[in-house]
Amino acid sequence: MLDLNVINQIKDYAKVNNVPIMTDSGIYYLIKYITKNKVKRVLEIGTAIGYSAIMMCSADPELTVTTIERDEKRYLEALKNIKKLKLEERIHLIYNDALEVKIDDFYDLIVIDAAKAQNQKFFEKFEKNLFEDGTIITDNMKFHGLVEKNLDEIESRNLRQLVHKIKDYITFLKTNKKYETEFLDIGDGLAISKKV
Repeated sequence: MLDLNVINQIKDYAKVNNVPIMTDSGIYYLIKYITKNKVKRVLEIGTAIGYSAIMMCSADPELTVTTIERDEKRYLEALKNIKKLKLEERIHLIYNDALEVKIDDFYDLIVIDAAKAQNQKFFEKFEKNLFEDGTIITDNMKFHGLVEKNLDEIESRNLRQLVHKIKDYITFLKTNKKYETEFLDIGDGLAISKKV
């Protein structure tokens, strides 16, 4: 069992420091998914401070996570959190830009929760690391409700471009013949893409 005090400290740190972490409902869905599908190996794009990697480990004592983070401050905080919970043996942390990382291993599940504008690049780069019956889960498909809005309603140009990229990614998933994608209204919106 994970130390709930430490988990709450991680969540508090995220709130105070504006670190985006998965919502509770998103995390619970992930844990349930891992248990139900007997997932043993996870690749996570976007560690942030290690919260979701740690929570995924609570689903199964045999689960291992390889997770990639490019922000040094967050990477160091994640290392600290993983150590506190004695999960160094099960969570392998890589400090780098995910698009620069070369990975040869295979995984049951890939979780994409990093720079939203790069979702499609992450998907296309790492799908080769998925086992035949594997799944890719992408978080923040609703992006705080902005994806449902008209682009004209979004004032910030940068935000408009980002939402446009997420909409393009949704189209990419819907039209990708190699995967069947289900969009779930859980947390900030999840896309569950299973190999056909």
